Amino acid sequence: MNLAVNPGLVTLDTVHSLSDQSVAVNVLRLDKIHSVVSGNKWFKLQKYLKNALESGQKGILTFGGPYSNHIIATAFAASAAGLQSIGIIRGEEARQISGTLKDARSFGMNLVFVSREKYKDPVMHAEITAEYGHEWTIVPEGGQGAQGILGASEILSLVPGADSYSHICCAAGTGTTLAGLASVAMPSQHLVGISSLKGDDTLTGDISAWLGNLNRRFTIFFDYHFGGYAKYSSDLIHFMNGFYADNKIPTDFVYTAKLMYGVQQLLKTGYFQPGSKVLVIHSGGLQGNRSLKAGDLIFSNE
Repeated sequence: MNLAVNPGLVTLDTVHSLSDQSVAVNVLRLDKIHSVVSGNKWFKLQKYLKNALESGQKGILTFGGPYSNHIIATAFAASAAGLQSIGIIRGEEARQISGTLKDARSFGMNLVFVSREKYKDPVMHAEITAEYGHEWTIVPEGGQGAQGILGASEILSLVPGADSYSHICCAAGTGTTLAGLASVAMPSQHLVGISSLKGDDTLTGDISAWLGNLNRRFTIFFDYHFGGYAKYSSDLIHFMNGFYADNKIPTDFVYTAKLMYGVQQLLKTGYFQPGSKVLVIHSGGLQGNRSLKAGDLIFSNE
């Protein structure tokens, strides 16, 4: 694949605003790995891309919303690999589509818009599998599934001394990254997921099923979603700006800002015992910020 993903650009940053005298916090900057195929998106996609290439399929068919990091990453990565791509997009086509979708289309992705109701309908997904499954690699939304988990399991290989961390924290949407990290973590390490979703906890059961008999400890917190998926408040925007001013680390309001805020709150409430060493995975992807008004953030949302 002719895709200049460079793990050598990834840094492990000490973030003092998330640390205190008794707990050390490092952030793995996966957002630096590529400007478009950012962060965990590359890890979750790479096995699917390899499968499509080795099996001689036409390309990748996947799903997502109008500001999906996964959609734009898939469009770029497929093009770089010489593959076609189809994006099934949640919601009717707007008169003016998002910049994310414009970019995905410019990378060669064929966009197919469906209503929100149809998007959630299992029958529609079964029909797509029946029609395209023989000639296309079908990737679930967000890159979830066994291949996505396997790819995400390679993230910790970028961390020197990964076994020395007592806690590993990441944002949780589909739970794919958390499951991948947990699958290779030491039994003594505790995985912490900060959910961006509001509602009943289905993630814990899903991740437990994916992990099977592996004895891994993980906890998912649902207290820092700021209203639910892709929701935000002025307080979250204020936090994002302050976090960037203090650390020069950009975040997005959909996932990583909620992650950093959640870790900060867990530190304040004493969740991490003195002497803990905490690794936070910055999973990249700032596409959601493109839906904000210009000037809301002190760093670019383009």
